Amino acid sequence: MALLSSFSFSFTTITLPRTQTPFFYPNYSSPKIKIPNLSQSNTLLAFSASRLNDQIASNSTPELQHQIQTRTWNWRGYSIRYQCAGIDGPALVLVHGFGANSDHWRKNIPVLAKSHRVYSIDLIGYGYSDKPNPRQIGDDSFYTFDTWAAQLNDFCLDVVKDQAFFVCNSIGGVVGLQAAVVAPQICRGIIVLNISLRMLHIKKQPWYAKPFIRSFQRLLRDTAVGKFFFKAVATKESVRNILSQCYHDTSTVTDELVEIILNPGMEPGAAEVFLEFICYSGGPLPEELLPQVKCPVLIAWGDKDPWEPIEIGRNYGKFDSVEDFVVLPNVGHCPQDEAPDLVNPLVESFVACHAKS
Repeated sequence: MALLSSFSFSFTTITLPRTQTPFFYPNYSSPKIKIPNLSQSNTLLAFSASRLNDQIASNSTPELQHQIQTRTWNWRGYSIRYQCAGIDGPALVLVHGFGANSDHWRKNIPVLAKSHRVYSIDLIGYGYSDKPNPRQIGDDSFYTFDTWAAQLNDFCLDVVKDQAFFVCNSIGGVVGLQAAVVAPQICRGIIVLNISLRMLHIKKQPWYAKPFIRSFQRLLRDTAVGKFFFKAVATKESVRNILSQCYHDTSTVTDELVEIILNPGMEPGAAEVFLEFICYSGGPLPEELLPQVKCPVLIAWGDKDPWEPIEIGRNYGKFDSVEDFVVLPNVGHCPQDEAPDLVNPLVESFVACHAKS
């Protein structure tokens, strides 16, 4: 229960009447990214827009080129919010962790955009992306790593229009690994920061505890107990306390950070999405995905993380796909926000090494 409450900082839901499109992975068979064919008129429009963007980029100052822009992307009928900055260099896609959103990378995007094209996405069910209620759309397995991996790969195809490096935190690391396994030609490399160990996964529980875990999950999801639990944590005081647990340097837990995490969680339907995820104890584990990943992986870990102990995380450094395991001293669960001065150079160095290959 304590671990669940630690994970419970902000989940947002906006329930919109939309037509559900079945989730499936496109047939990624070519080693190169293929952009969908456009009609002749659309091609002319796209070409004109591209020329216009090039003119704007060439005439704008470096400060404007690195300024963060917020945009939306229509993915299978859902509105997805993302941020972007930078006009040249390798493409980076930043993937947030549980309860967070693309604003959690606000200290990284402007710096990395000086020499990269940087994108930060709100996974569906998070931040200011749509948050459909699985029960209303008739899909009890909506918020899964399969869904988010498909979203990430489609984002690279539709928006980035290029191969990309994934930079991921917490459960975002599982998303990035799953996406790279499904479509290996899209991802050029992955940096994972304090990846979720998924200690509540059903496979990691003793046999005698599994029936009790399922009963507890049903209690949270199907009764008023879950709503009461969510209300207890969806407050400024609770969010600040939870963040102060996972950030070693509590001075970085600012009012701005609390608002970034909490505000999307105040939207209608947040409790349903939150409860769906904390009751999700299946899906892939990092140790199952890492042997299947074909691209280089760098793992960095804040050594003061109380949620994902580095002693267990070090075992991931033994996989062949992992080039290095970097310890970030005196840093908690969210290194990109708590210690961007350590994370940003690490990303730049890793990308520079592999962008040439």
